[in-house]
Amino acid sequence: MNWQQLLSLKRFGDQVPRLRADQDELRLGFEVDYDRVIFSQQFRSLQDKTQVIPLSQSGFVHTRLTHSLEVSVVGRSLGRMAGQRILDKHPHLSALGYKQQDFGAIVAAAALAHDIGNPPFGHSGEKSIGSFFSSGVGARMIEPLSRKQQQDLLQYEGNANGYHLLNQSQPGIPGGLRLSYATLGAFIKYPKDSLPHRPTRHISQKKFGVFQADWAHFEDVAQELGLKAPENNPEKYYRHPLAYLVEAADDICYTIIDFEDGINLGWISEDHALEQFINLVRDTIRTEAYSQLKTTSQRLAYLRSLAINNLIKDCVDIFMNHEEAILDGEMSKALTDLSTYKAQIDDILGITVERVYRHEEVIQKEIAGYKILRDILGAVCQACENKLEDRLTPYDKLILTSCKGLDIAEKDRYHSLLEACGYVASLTDSKSMALFGVINGKV
Repeated sequence: MNWQQLLSLKRFGDQVPRLRADQDELRLGFEVDYDRVIFSQQFRSLQDKTQVIPLSQSGFVHTRLTHSLEVSVVGRSLGRMAGQRILDKHPHLSALGYKQQDFGAIVAAAALAHDIGNPPFGHSGEKSIGSFFSSGVGARMIEPLSRKQQQDLLQYEGNANGYHLLNQSQPGIPGGLRLSYATLGAFIKYPKDSLPHRPTRHISQKKFGVFQADWAHFEDVAQELGLKAPENNPEKYYRHPLAYLVEAADDICYTIIDFEDGINLGWISEDHALEQFINLVRDTIRTEAYSQLKTTSQRLAYLRSLAINNLIKDCVDIFMNHEEAILDGEMSKALTDLSTYKAQIDDILGITVERVYRHEEVIQKEIAGYKILRDILGAVCQACENKLEDRLTPYDKLILTSCKGLDIAEKDRYHSLLEACGYVASLTDSKSMALFGVINGKV
């Protein structure tokens, strides 16, 4: 893979090339990507979607929206720092007009959108959608589909839904948000379809990132960017290099921020938290400045800032040290897996898993979310199937009328079911609870 091709400004529907040298520096194409994501309806819905703690009443706990904004800020720094070093190493890119902020803008936009396809109630939302199709009515519904189409639904994936949403045509808006292909490439952490499931241990094949419905679109993006394919499997692709930086931004933020949420909720003691953060920043902490801080919250804020800065610099060093392997598709691990601070990261994540992810309040709300989404999906999918087979009941008509934005007109079974799943995934935590109540007769 080569950087000039990987930094393509092409958008869906373009008939002539977009050259970097011709870009308006006051309205750079990669920065337009960021604007389009942040003003999108799909992004706004993240303000009422779970990051870790569903339906929290605390204003100090992160939602998907605040998490995404923070990931984009970290991503921008990662991109700019790496971009400067890439330009120093490949000076011909500067001659073509590329600048360090281009890399920052691409990573920031992709990072901003990285959770845009996630269902309500966190990862339990994905699992509840997939489990619906594994037995009973759901299994019967997908029986006529191809194996890959079935797998798209059985292992429903927020990453793939995110790609679908970004590129989904709307009436009068062909191509969806029409982001640059460079940003779309950086967005796709898992550039593969749903089968075979994890054929190798390569990080890019940990999950899948593209539905069958979007595979032709993705192949166009992959060809434009020159994404490398394994020699033994030309239908698969390795990651866009900047996807490693998007992933690192997410990893850095949830390592630090989920831990901090546990502190704010009182689930992790402040003294224990200070100890863990100090272990992460011991080599860079300014003892004199730290000793002048009067409150625990001030100390935590200072240490958090240092920790994020240390991890950003470390990940950029790792990225540049492995640049050739990344361009060749041979980088099989995430950047944070090779971090100088991996032991400290693992310690923090271990505490977060024990004290936050497995906290009784989190588990109980995930159980509730599981039931809520399955009931909604059952009603919506049944209505979609009945419409497809021209046997709508009055109840089905009411369900479809209430599902604003659900478009199954002239779609086959696979696309109708995928649309139904996408509708359920688009619901916020509060909206899904309200709809669940209506479906179960609690008005």
